[in-house]
Amino acid sequence: MNKPFMGEKPLAWQKRAPSELIENRVCFAGPHAELSIYDTYEQAQKVSLKASSLLYCGMVTGAKVMHTKNRENISFLPHESFILSPDEEVLIDFPEAQLDLPTTCLTIEISKERVAQICDRMNDIMSSSPIPTKTPIDPNQPLHTLHTQATQQLLNRLTSDFVQNDPDRDLLVDFGVSELVTRILRHHGREALLRFTQHNPDANGLTCVLHWIEQNLALPLDVNELSKKACMSRSRFYDAFKRQLNCTPAEYQHQRRMSRAYQRLQEHVSVTEVSYELGYQSLSHFSRRFHQHFGVSPRQITQEKLN
Repeated sequence: MNKPFMGEKPLAWQKRAPSELIENRVCFAGPHAELSIYDTYEQAQKVSLKASSLLYCGMVTGAKVMHTKNRENISFLPHESFILSPDEEVLIDFPEAQLDLPTTCLTIEISKERVAQICDRMNDIMSSSPIPTKTPIDPNQPLHTLHTQATQQLLNRLTSDFVQNDPDRDLLVDFGVSELVTRILRHHGREALLRFTQHNPDANGLTCVLHWIEQNLALPLDVNELSKKACMSRSRFYDAFKRQLNCTPAEYQHQRRMSRAYQRLQEHVSVTEVSYELGYQSLSHFSRRFHQHFGVSPRQITQEKLN
């Protein structure tokens, strides 16, 4: 499947007639994981979704409104990810579903044992920043985010691996699931670190730098100045940053700029205004970087939110 599946459906379930109008499910089992694709053909409210394992949800077409124990009315649109911890229930509204234009999403349920194995492996590699193995997603704060183009490409490939009858299918699925869990844990760990930084900006040199970047996203970065703020040599700061964040300071600033841009676009701020707020001198440059990161244009996000 070379093209993005957003708006498309693999032939393996395009040809199947629905047996249910609400959450009609087609399922594909794999090692330590299960892919489900849901089509809903009529509007509905408060439809329950729950799994005993970590559950990754990705929108394909249409829109949902999610209700968790601690949050209400969460808009869930294409190009977004929603991750639920084991045994967490979400209630779903389908405001747009129609018989000829169904709302479609996919879920990937990943066994607790596989998640724990990946956590342990990551902890072996990154012993200085351990990742929790029991509850990788905080049930009080389900992870809802616009995923990057790299994650979208992974989902395309993983969906294809589940659906197709390849002799190496199980191995390819396991590779894809491992990469997806790693991305979830990295994102979750980074969000947890960012929340800690916001409440404790002076806890150490690294949190001081992260707080400064967050408060000055429009300014260019100077690694020499950042290392001084961290009270480290340039080389030690650079190594510590990459070890903790798994990216360079410039890459981290880009990721935070994109996250802030998405948030501001959802608040109906114009693309031009968001571009200049975040320090881009060229609107075309901002739009190009946004599209490279998320796979959609800033105007598409604005239009989806308006709709």
